[in-house]
Amino acid sequence: MLKVKNKCLFAALAALAVSLGLPAAGFAAGAHLPGPELGAYWIIPFVCMLLCIAVCPLTAPHFWEHNFGKIAVFWGLAFLIPCAAAYGPSVAMYEAWHALSLDYFPFIILLFALFTVAGGVRLTGSLVGTPMVNTGILLVGTVLASWMGTTGAAMLLIRPFLRANAHRKYKVHSVVFFIFLVANIGGCLTPLGDPPLFLGFLKGVSFFWTAQHLLPVLIFEAILLLLVYCAMEHFLYNKEGRPAPPPDASASDEKLGLEGKVNLLLLAGIVCSVLWSGSVNLGEIEVYHVSISIQNLARDFALLGIAGLSLKLTPAESRRKNNFNWAPILEVGKLFFGIFISMIPALAILRAGEQGALREVISLVSRDGQPVNYMYFWLTGVLSSFLDNAPTYLVFFNTAGGDAAQLMGPLAGTLAAISAGAVFMGANTYIGNAPNFMVRSISENQGVRMPSFFGYMVWSVLILVPTFVLITFIFIL
Repeated sequence: MLKVKNKCLFAALAALAVSLGLPAAGFAAGAHLPGPELGAYWIIPFVCMLLCIAVCPLTAPHFWEHNFGKIAVFWGLAFLIPCAAAYGPSVAMYEAWHALSLDYFPFIILLFALFTVAGGVRLTGSLVGTPMVNTGILLVGTVLASWMGTTGAAMLLIRPFLRANAHRKYKVHSVVFFIFLVANIGGCLTPLGDPPLFLGFLKGVSFFWTAQHLLPVLIFEAILLLLVYCAMEHFLYNKEGRPAPPPDASASDEKLGLEGKVNLLLLAGIVCSVLWSGSVNLGEIEVYHVSISIQNLARDFALLGIAGLSLKLTPAESRRKNNFNWAPILEVGKLFFGIFISMIPALAILRAGEQGALREVISLVSRDGQPVNYMYFWLTGVLSSFLDNAPTYLVFFNTAGGDAAQLMGPLAGTLAAISAGAVFMGANTYIGNAPNFMVRSISENQGVRMPSFFGYMVWSVLILVPTFVLITFIFIL
């Protein structure tokens, strides 16, 4: 039974329920936050939210563990209350409802469904975490990520990956490379792989366009990272004395195979639901001046239904043996609530383009009316590392003209740069892509001491950034 121990999440949901009960007149039509008017200081709550994620687990781990949900709500309110004071309650209410209904709820429902269904698949028997086995798992996960989503592939493989390496002393590097490849870079080939590409699909980009244009980049990046990982893994494996796992009677009695295979069908159902929602148009309904697509509502209800089927059809004992619990999805749900609310002004400023406080940044992607593709790659990537990579992709998609036909044709290099930047550089930080946080949370829940926010960035700067420089010179310039 799922128990919500932290009352702040319940309080936030209760506040939302109260707001939904307010008269529609409380929301003004077109009551958008005026991005061109916003100064950079409006981003302070979002920056503080990120700093709390980075610093508090190191400096006050006990306090953070018991209060991170309250902290997330606090920084969300640190934006909403000044927004209500400066621009009126209707603007604050509209922006909060807009972010929650169109972004946060679909985001968390998809993650919940993938987390629940993938957590019902258990690899029986025993894999031993040797360098070749671990490299093979990373390769398989990289291939799967574009076809079942980075979240689906990560949630499917992270638990057997951790079990295979439970006897190892050095495990952090394996999880870090898992985040790099399976939770991010592998998802660059299709709209199913990563949310930014799905948004591009909704804007008219062909389903297989990214596969045609980014496959050479993915092969280059994956081979490079797998070679680095394999060399590091061999060194550490030998340093450990080539350890063998202790005898495990429960595992030795099982043949290598899959338990909970029905969840593979349910995973296919999730993929089909997402793809279907992007392929049909059933119209829209307006809820407090926010237009919500009917097909997206149908998708979200379908995803919740699929998650319910997974819980019903998967034996509880199978989930127990899979070390399944709800802590990772609760952590992601609480923290991303604060992130989605506090980053509203940052996205509004970006959407303002050259009329906003970040006009100097936006102006870097064009020179004499021509797109500067390497700047599109790096700016989309750097901002995707700290903001949600889906709206960041849309900002630069629209900055480049927003015409899918043009971007797939004469400006194909620009769209490829935007796509690669949004997907690849989501691996730079824990918050760059949702699966990063979930993999970290599951790993820590199973005893792996993962790096801090900044500690993880040391890995990404030393390993990923040099490969991105190579990609710039080989594929973009």
